[in-house]
Amino acid sequence: MKLVPLGDKVVIKQMEAEEKTKSGIVLPTQSKEKPQEAEVIAVGPGGKVKGEEVEMMVKPGDHVIYSKYIGTEIKFDGETYIILRQSDILAIVEE
Repeated sequence: MKLVPLGDKVVIKQMEAEEKTKSGIVLPTQSKEKPQEAEVIAVGPGGKVKGEEVEMMVKPGDHVIYSKYIGTEIKFDGETYIILRQSDILAIVEE
């Protein structure tokens, strides 16, 4: 089975929180802040959404930064994903 988003929706998998700070301090689990970085897993087809034409600019495998309190968290096949609108993605991280 696989997730296939509709319209302008994007399925992302959040990056793991850092275990240590840059100075080497190990963080306990509860003090780790969830990162706002994720990998794009699946992308909807775009097209007409609420009367406006939406062109999908992200693709599976992209590393993105997204708005902090946005999207719907789901569990699927034992993994946790977030489904959000493409417009909630703030940037694509290019290497």
